[in-house]
Amino acid sequence: MDRAGALNGERGERGELVTGLLRAVRGFGDAHDRMNSGMKRGMDMNLTDLAALRLLIIREEQGRPVSPNEIARHLRISTASTTKLLDRLSAAGHVRRVPHPSDRRGRVVELTDLSRAEFFRLFGPRLAAMRGALDGFDAAELDAAVRVLEAVGAALDPGDPDE
Repeated sequence: MDRAGALNGERGERGELVTGLLRAVRGFGDAHDRMNSGMKRGMDMNLTDLAALRLLIIREEQGRPVSPNEIARHLRISTASTTKLLDRLSAAGHVRRVPHPSDRRGRVVELTDLSRAEFFRLFGPRLAAMRGALDGFDAAELDAAVRVLEAVGAALDPGDPDE
C-alpha cells in the first residue's frame, strides 16, 4: 500500500481504488486549473473575474438572476472588492448592472452578448470534448460519478458555516 492509502486508513483493494480515484480527482483539478489559465488569458482577465463570469453563465442557464451580494458570497470576497470587480468587468464590456426583475430597489448583474459569445468561443470546444469523453459511460456510471464528485467537492469546500 502506498503512503496515501496508509494515511487515510484504507487497506486492500478498496484503499487502492480510493487512492486511484483521489489521484484522478487531483489530475482533473490540475487540468481544470490549466483550462482556466488559458481562458483567463484568452479573455484577458484574472481568475476571480473568470469565476464571476462562470457563475453568471450557470445562473443564466438556470434562469436565476444574480445580485452583486451573491457574487461576493460565491467568490468569498468583500462587497467592496465585488464592486471593483463589477466595475472592471463592466468597463471591459463583459457585464451590465440592471434593475432586479422583482425587487425595484435591487440590481442584478447580467452578461453582455459579447461576453457570452467570447466565453463560449473559448469554452465551447472544451465542453464538446468533455461531453465526448463521457459518451462511453452508462447512466448508472454517470450517476455514481456525479455523487463522487459532489462528495469530494463538499469535502474540499464545505462552504461558509454561517450560510
